[in-house]
Amino acid sequence: FPADASRYSPYAPSSRQFLNGLYGDPAAFGAQSNSRDLPELIDWHAAIPEKLARLRRSFDQALSQIEEILTAFRRQGGDDLERHAEFDALHAHFFATTRARGWQQWPAEYHDPASPAVRRFVAEHADDVTFYIFLQWLARRDLDAAQTAAKDAGMAIGLIADLAVGMDPGGSHGWSRRSDLLTGLSIGAPPDPLGPDGQSWGITGFDPQALRDTAFAPFIATIRAALAHAGGIRIDHAFGLRRLWVVPEGASAAEGAYLDMPFDDLMRIVAMESQRAKAIVIGEDLGTVPDGFREVMDARAMLGMRVLWFERDADGFVPPVKWSPDAVAMTGTHDLATVAGWWSGRDIGWTWDLGRKSDAADKPTDLAARAEDRVALWSAFDTGTEQPTPEDTDPVVDAAIAHVAGTPCALAIIPIEDLAGLVEQPNLPGTIDEHPNWRRRMPDTTEALLARPKVAARIDTLNATRLA
Repeated sequence: FPADASRYSPYAPSSRQFLNGLYGDPAAFGAQSNSRDLPELIDWHAAIPEKLARLRRSFDQALSQIEEILTAFRRQGGDDLERHAEFDALHAHFFATTRARGWQQWPAEYHDPASPAVRRFVAEHADDVTFYIFLQWLARRDLDAAQTAAKDAGMAIGLIADLAVGMDPGGSHGWSRRSDLLTGLSIGAPPDPLGPDGQSWGITGFDPQALRDTAFAPFIATIRAALAHAGGIRIDHAFGLRRLWVVPEGASAAEGAYLDMPFDDLMRIVAMESQRAKAIVIGEDLGTVPDGFREVMDARAMLGMRVLWFERDADGFVPPVKWSPDAVAMTGTHDLATVAGWWSGRDIGWTWDLGRKSDAADKPTDLAARAEDRVALWSAFDTGTEQPTPEDTDPVVDAAIAHVAGTPCALAIIPIEDLAGLVEQPNLPGTIDEHPNWRRRMPDTTEALLARPKVAARIDTLNATRLA
């Protein structure tokens, strides 16, 4: 949703078959950014309109040079690309004039992509539609360049794309191909001890009957799009391949129900497409695992995720040698505390700051439990050194990376927040404005950050341990 600066979450896309065109680099065609000091938190409401304006200037300057390239790109993208660009142009128009967030709030005559009103708008705003085509072309070109650079630098896999579990029902897929999707239902999660009220995420997914009726064409196109510029794919909430917790409009999340998906067919398609693309597949299998799910993952060579905080048994944190080889080892994810944040207790602080707990008697209990967990974690690291204080996080980050790198897992991934030793996590599930989700700016440019001595040393540890 390039025109709506409030829609910056990567997990509620307009379509999973197209990129966020805002990530293209306008400097490639002369639209330079203004050099200035930037705040620690990104102000998307200021940054997105500014970036969009720079991209438009870039488009205006470049069009005469790349017109033939864009024509070929449009021909290759076909109707799906055209409808997506038309949606973006319409969305920008109606958002600017009426603040309509999705196509459902547009005048009725614009609900059908083939309607006379839509075709007239497209003809009258041809430059705007071409601009949104340009955004897709530029983003794909830049992403492909990033993957090429990764492979040229010696990475065997390179980029790993992330596939969201669903999409915004008011987005381009919902507008142009709404018969593919569930209607009147929101994907979410059932009540559990961590979320007793359940969750409703405001996104929708594929209708299982529609998938069968279309020979799974939308799902195949989605997987192919994700793998087009990457050496792998991570499927968010992979349990959704088997079943989705769906919540009717107007109902509470606890009133939802499981909707069975054509699991075997979807897994076969993922396996075939990964072979076709010569790519690895990672399934996010954290939480309550449906019976037999991991056995099917193993049979299809889909790697699971093993995260440091969850690798525990009755004796404490599991030693590296006992981690599953058929998985990806991680110090954390974007939804979890960083190593420094966990060790310092910042995640506990957020729990109390947000009022998720109100009984003052619980706080000493939480802090005491974390103190015990620190002892258990440091013991598992087996460094032979004295346990650091809660404020001394650097040695813990170093040890955590060495611990994860030393597992027999097929792959080890360290979030950049842990490489940099950052305390705050990118996203805090269950919050919208209460926590600055997806707004934390890295403390330096990528090149400068990776060149920092501590970061470089951690990368060296990761590489040396994995290659040993």
